[in-house]
Amino acid sequence: MTRTDRLLAELAEQPPVMSVRTAAAWALVSQYTSFAIQFATSVVLARWFITPAELGLFSIAFAAITLVAFLQDFGVTRYINGERDLTADKLHTAFTISVAFAWGIALLAILASGPIAAFYHDPAMRPVALVIACSYLLVPLAIVPQATCQRRMDYKSNTMIEVGSSAANAGVAITLALFGYGALALAWGAFAQQAARLIVSQWRAGLMLPWPLRVEGAAPVFRLGGTNSAQAVCNSITGRAPELVIGRLIDNAAVGLFARASGLALQLRLLVAGAVTGVFYPAFRRVRDSGEPLGPPYLRVVAAYTGVTWPAMAGIAVLAEPIIHLLYGERWLAAAPLLGWVALSQLCYVALPLNGDLPLLLDRMRSLIRRNVLETAASVLLLALAAPFGLIWVAISRFAHGLVFMVIYAPFMQEMLGFRWRDLAVIYLRSLLATTAAIAPVLVGYQLWAPAAEAGAMQMLVTAGAGALLWFIALRLIGHPLFAEIIGLLGELFGALRHRRAQPATP
Repeated sequence: MTRTDRLLAELAEQPPVMSVRTAAAWALVSQYTSFAIQFATSVVLARWFITPAELGLFSIAFAAITLVAFLQDFGVTRYINGERDLTADKLHTAFTISVAFAWGIALLAILASGPIAAFYHDPAMRPVALVIACSYLLVPLAIVPQATCQRRMDYKSNTMIEVGSSAANAGVAITLALFGYGALALAWGAFAQQAARLIVSQWRAGLMLPWPLRVEGAAPVFRLGGTNSAQAVCNSITGRAPELVIGRLIDNAAVGLFARASGLALQLRLLVAGAVTGVFYPAFRRVRDSGEPLGPPYLRVVAAYTGVTWPAMAGIAVLAEPIIHLLYGERWLAAAPLLGWVALSQLCYVALPLNGDLPLLLDRMRSLIRRNVLETAASVLLLALAAPFGLIWVAISRFAHGLVFMVIYAPFMQEMLGFRWRDLAVIYLRSLLATTAAIAPVLVGYQLWAPAAEAGAMQMLVTAGAGALLWFIALRLIGHPLFAEIIGLLGELFGALRHRRAQPATP
């Protein structure tokens, strides 16, 4: 029996490695640890080694390359997680298509490095773009191994993959920055991250290779891959267009400031809620396969996302100036108002979680693509209208795009999942009340202690801590569903610890 056959037998015959709550807990450990590494690295680099212009140079190159490289997955992760009957032949076919498609995209990105530098009239951009593009040659050999870990709910392995890759990025980037490599240090850090992801994912999956090559039965993969590629293009344009437009119309330093603001907001959002997205997709697949309605569990997910992420993002928005000043220093202060608006935009994006995942799981691909295209067109239009008026208007356009996002996807998700508008509105109202409780101490602190421009670390920590306490109390008082989820998760974790302590030690 081959390694692949043994893995498939494990996937088919054994129950999930862990429950959804335990998987979510491991995903949070992964996200928190990876975030801590990335966050500390960004602070060290920004304070002592990397200027806004150097970050802008890297951000433009990274945005231009990933505009194409986002296609690499080709829906293979979703296919492996969503396929009802995953056989060895199907897995080999998916792996073959993944490698062939991804390497083709990587070669295209490598060839594009020269034209990208020429378009921005910056010769220093070519080696940065070339290193980033070469890193994508490593990606396809990690996609399928990590996807199989997710399918069997093995989020311990997933944690090792994410933390290992983040540590590799940090170590290489800081070391090379110390020797004065500037933007190239960030590019080689990205390369090291993909190399580590490949090594750890292959180790945890038991060495999976795409041989023997197989293309029979590829139609389902291509069908999902076509939809996933269209969705990836739309998401990539929406996410990367600001850096590309700012770099062309303004300068590298402006790109660096916007990248610092948007990157921090996105990192914090993923820290709070992004980790568990991968857990929910296979969990919803099991609900779908059981024939149970998807509306009630989806509303619980909405409650969890908005109950956690709205207070966190609103807190980032009101604390933007002291955060930037204390973490990155005065030369990055112009990023503070940008961070405020970008953080507010995240409230809209998390209000309808899994909007790109569940339609694929429920065979609503065409409807999803139509909305993806409409949303992307709105994003580009708003950006084009805002960019001539300066950086702050670019940031405001991201919040306006978030509102458009909700208008486009809310009716679609309601029609597809069958939840009641009233139930969704009640969840939003409760999350809004919890958010108000969370940020109230910060706003009061600005009035009674010191204004935002003068707020120090002690004020920020005290008011944010008071906000977290009031948030938890508010969850209990208003009957927010998240409170029960938190208590249940803590109960599982403490139960697992008690069980481990109760086990007799082995000689």
